[in-house]
Amino acid sequence: MNRLSWVCVLLAAAVAGLFFGPVFGLEPLLLPIGVTVLLAYGVTELCAHKESLVPWRPLLVVVAGLLGITETVLFPTTVGGLPTGETFAALASGVTDSWQLTLQSTWPARPEPALLLFVPLLVLVASALGIELLQRLRKPLPALAPSFAVVILSQLYSSLSDTTALGSAFGYAVVAGTLLAVTRPASDHDRPEGSAARKLAFAMAVPAVVLGLAAAIAAGLLVSGPAYSLKDDQAAPLNSARVTSPLNEIAYRLEHPGTEVFSFRSATKVDRWPLVILDSFDGVNWTPGGSYRRLGTELAPGPSVTVPSRQRTATVSAQDVGGPWLPSQTWPAGVTGLDPLVEEAQGTLVLQNRPRADADYTLTWWEPQVDPNALRDATVDSYAPGGLGSVGEVPPGVDELARKSVNGLRASFQTALLLEQFFNDNYRLTTGSGLPSGHSWPQLSKFLLETKQGTSEQFAAAYVAMARIVGIPARLAVGYRAPTAPGPDGSYSVRNGDVLAWPEVAVAGVGWVPMDPSGEASAGGAAGAGGLAAATAQARAQLPSAGQLKDAPVSKPGPGGAKGGADGDDGPFPWEAVAIVVAALVLLWFCGIPLVKLVRSRRRRRRPGLGAVLGAWHEARDRLREHHVPVTIGMTVRDLAVAAGDLGGKSTTDGLRTLGSTVDAALWSGKDPSAYAAADAWAAVRTVRRGLAHRGLRARLRAAVNPRPLLPPRS
Repeated sequence: MNRLSWVCVLLAAAVAGLFFGPVFGLEPLLLPIGVTVLLAYGVTELCAHKESLVPWRPLLVVVAGLLGITETVLFPTTVGGLPTGETFAALASGVTDSWQLTLQSTWPARPEPALLLFVPLLVLVASALGIELLQRLRKPLPALAPSFAVVILSQLYSSLSDTTALGSAFGYAVVAGTLLAVTRPASDHDRPEGSAARKLAFAMAVPAVVLGLAAAIAAGLLVSGPAYSLKDDQAAPLNSARVTSPLNEIAYRLEHPGTEVFSFRSATKVDRWPLVILDSFDGVNWTPGGSYRRLGTELAPGPSVTVPSRQRTATVSAQDVGGPWLPSQTWPAGVTGLDPLVEEAQGTLVLQNRPRADADYTLTWWEPQVDPNALRDATVDSYAPGGLGSVGEVPPGVDELARKSVNGLRASFQTALLLEQFFNDNYRLTTGSGLPSGHSWPQLSKFLLETKQGTSEQFAAAYVAMARIVGIPARLAVGYRAPTAPGPDGSYSVRNGDVLAWPEVAVAGVGWVPMDPSGEASAGGAAGAGGLAAATAQARAQLPSAGQLKDAPVSKPGPGGAKGGADGDDGPFPWEAVAIVVAALVLLWFCGIPLVKLVRSRRRRRRPGLGAVLGAWHEARDRLREHHVPVTIGMTVRDLAVAAGDLGGKSTTDGLRTLGSTVDAALWSGKDPSAYAAADAWAAVRTVRRGLAHRGLRARLRAAVNPRPLLPPRS
């Protein structure tokens, strides 16, 4: 095997490793993967010059690769570049743990050795196995199997899509096609030399490359919906220690309002700081749902957010938040200074251990930007996770009250604002000592039907329960409102007295929008906050009176373009998908037909004895049929020469005459033709092809994609 075949096998392993780009990003992978395959090539080259090292080649490749991974990924664990016990422990963890820790993270994951290590290790294994299979079996496909296994594993982590998938598949197809071309087996009499060999190698590589691209397009069209990922079955384990829900602490904190909980600095106004989201209610307890993951480098806004979003940043110092939760925002983008877990759908940040005093971190989050008029007229998102969960057994009278509060209108954001107004107008906040507590149906029923006064705990819990009864997707948030003004040092101090529970409503295209049924949030930071809080305040101010509200059309689009009802139209015609389908069919036509002909030619040439000679005759016949020479089943080679006339010039005529003599001798000699006869027959075919090549590029291209020769000649 030549050096180019080694390079192709190692490049295939490297390209396969880069398929993990969506998980870590390409930049962190380039150096460890590049160094690993370069060292593997160096060892392979060394063993080619020293035959005594060949039996040790697999071990030497692995050792060299591990040294490369150590220097590029685990250098901080070395002493002067030399491995230590910590290095070997990290390598062992890379085999046993890093792949699982990556599945427990949001993506792109942080390119830390504890997570990243398994990718260059996979590339190293694929390189070592690929080289050994190539050298021992002398066949390209088994040598590609290890790298292809890495490709499959990468797609089980995160499947590529769109142009990324096409580019990656094309790159791997180029390497694989080149390997197939340079390792093509052939007998001595059938192996072309010089420029002919180069042309054949190119002809062998091009179909593999083009078919790889066509396969990528077809896969993108055939796969619908979100692809399966191993990540779906993994979540970061949470500390099992029992903690008190912040919802249960609201009354206590309100009775001790002066204690500082945390402080923050931000260049922009902040409305409120959620700690935990509670979306499961069984009539007694409100509990958080979802699964937690290690927070990666950056999170994008959730898929339900289709309106433009703007990044905001704040530095936070937590003193006494009373549990593992950290002050967060609905759509966190990233955290520096701490390594928390995150619930992607809820935005909740959790530390495995309780935050110590002065636990400082910087939070970046996404804030949806929406026009107040579009928000006011928006539809709700009934498919939001946890938005229409159970409310347990509803007490008598509450169901009727819920429907009366929204005048029997269908669920929409205006209906959610109307329900908020119902609480503002008919219920009163309790202050002072002896505050009511509790959020199960007995306390909520008493609040709704009897006392009509309570803290934000009862306001928020009752709002969410009644919203779900009338079909508005809602969930319960517990956290703190932001102070109206900073302190002398420019930071905002959040205290127990700022504790707040509030409902959030899922709006199509916008995501979760905080509501204010108790009116407490508007007394805090919301009054001066911008973004979503300001848009909600303006939509609230523009809300028509209850008597003027009417149901919006079912197909009314949300601010982000999402359809609000099942009876809406199906959206614009998918011209892009149709164009891709047409392009794929054209590509398959122009590449598939020449490839089938090439495979058929190789099979004819490899037939034994008389079969190879007759295969040459059939090949010449079909080549002429490509150029529209009329052919019937009973024609002989000489008949074919007459039918061809001067097509292709003297070279075609001479080739057919030589082929005719060879076929006659093979058929009527009474002996099995020798290998030389088969070689002469196929040499005559090449002469015919050279003659046809003189017809020009346009005629050759039309002949190459002509499908008629794939069918038997007419009788």
